Amino acid sequence: MAAETRYLNSSNRDLADHFQGKLGDENGVDSSIEKKISPKLLEFTFQELKSATVNFRPDSILGEGGFGYVFKGWIEPNSTAPAKPGTGLTVAVKSLKENALQGHREWVAEVDFLGQLHHKHLVKLIGYCIEDDQRLLVYEFMARGSLENHLFRSEQSTTNITIEWTLPLPWPCRMKVVLGAAKGLAFLHVGPKPVIYRDFKTSNILIDAEYNSKLSDFGLAKAGPQGDKTHVSTRVLGTYGYAAPEYVMTGHLTTKSDVYSFGVVLLEVLTGRRSVDKKRPPGEQNLVAWARPYLSDRRRLYQLVDPRLGLNYSVRGVQKVAQICHHCLNRDSKSRPMMDEVVKHLTPLQDLNDMAAVSYRPRSSPRGEWYI
Repeated sequence: MAAETRYLNSSNRDLADHFQGKLGDENGVDSSIEKKISPKLLEFTFQELKSATVNFRPDSILGEGGFGYVFKGWIEPNSTAPAKPGTGLTVAVKSLKENALQGHREWVAEVDFLGQLHHKHLVKLIGYCIEDDQRLLVYEFMARGSLENHLFRSEQSTTNITIEWTLPLPWPCRMKVVLGAAKGLAFLHVGPKPVIYRDFKTSNILIDAEYNSKLSDFGLAKAGPQGDKTHVSTRVLGTYGYAAPEYVMTGHLTTKSDVYSFGVVLLEVLTGRRSVDKKRPPGEQNLVAWARPYLSDRRRLYQLVDPRLGLNYSVRGVQKVAQICHHCLNRDSKSRPMMDEVVKHLTPLQDLNDMAAVSYRPRSSPRGEWYI
């Protein structure tokens, strides 16, 4: 518990400042510019992307991260030619900040992994631009933005996004989004060459118009252990509040590290709370530490449910989600489930219609009791 609370207490994105290690080819990929890039990717010129985003104007910004900005743009289908705003194919253009050494490594990792991996729950990388000091990536546009926005932001965060954030995100949509994200992780973990995502969090889960979710931002992804190896040793990178405690303590990375991060996100979806929130009262600022006692207590677990949902959620769905969270957040990494098991347990939750509003009887308790 002490270790868990200690690393959850910080809010910085990058854990690396607290650990020393070799930068090298951190992701298990070649970080040289000459790296072979998938021929399926389109190669854009900087001028083409400048035109596609209308000169990278501020009102086309979709978001910002440590790497730089993401802009909304338009290109002609199956072409690198820019299109007039509102026509052609809508894309998202990620621009890397200049002189960002680690950013370049993440850029290369993104091209390497998304250039080879294709799945309906991974965001599609359309192309790239590498010209002088410019490093840009072009992705499919996800109309509803990130899961983070839907869970935690009640209004538009940038001037150009036409999405109207309607909170709360309905329970069925939450279940659809987390199932899609789970399928994306499961895909990465299977096969003879598993990939560890390493930065699973709500801001990296993007949603399309039909609430299908896809994983984005593969800058910290790393090739998983192969053969007789049980883990890969690596510099500790990721986001506070999501990284598995054994990874933070030892630098040993496995697919079970992703499973822990999935458990944190699932808990955020259940509660409507951020993994780390300094605005909360003492004892509630670290979501995992605060929620643990409730997850295995059937009578108390409903106190975890996002209050903005009211009684508009599945009673059995909440029970099952709490169980999945409990297992994914196990302090013993070997006792956590595989992601394909998580997918198996999440799938039936899509069809539950036992809404709490029907099963609820008011009592003196502020949350009442449920009879099913």
